[in-house]
Amino acid sequence: MTDGDACSLCDALARARSGDAAAFTTLVRRHQRAVYSLALRMLSDRGKAEDLAQEVFIRLHRKLALVQSETHLLFWLRQVTSRLAIDRLRREPRYEQVPLPEDLPLAAESSSGDPLLQQQLRALIAQLPAAARAVVLLRYQEDLDPSEIAQVLEMPVNTVKSHLKRSLERLREQLTGEAAVPAPRTDDAPL
Repeated sequence: MTDGDACSLCDALARARSGDAAAFTTLVRRHQRAVYSLALRMLSDRGKAEDLAQEVFIRLHRKLALVQSETHLLFWLRQVTSRLAIDRLRREPRYEQVPLPEDLPLAAESSSGDPLLQQQLRALIAQLPAAARAVVLLRYQEDLDPSEIAQVLEMPVNTVKSHLKRSLERLREQLTGEAAVPAPRTDDAPL
């Protein structure tokens, strides 16, 4: 993004706060792909992800006066999307996991790598508990560090790190079919 684009987005944010519908539309268009992508990865259902993205932008419209900057807007969108997705996952019974199609264009998807491994990994991530899935997706899809994830999800940094560690161990275990082997003890380690 160029400096001109950043200024135009800041201008759009200011105009949207003052009630300019076209400026709000600009904000939605700028961020809709990222919001939808995170919602889709969390919910594994296009219809539910579309509904959730729409709800996020309705809430944004209501709370726009509280958004301070373009950076704060991005933080706010991630936070609200993650929270709403976690709430929906906790409320709804899970019957069947439907894998995401391979040709789906997502915000931070890598174009290289093994497509079968990526498909298997998506299916395994979809099986993680809601909070752990949010942590993994925010870390590896949105490329946030643990302290940023802690702010978005309003949880302690150590809880974020714990979710990451357990989730990665679980994913590694399921991919390789082996249980994680604990590190060998040294003679001077306490019992």
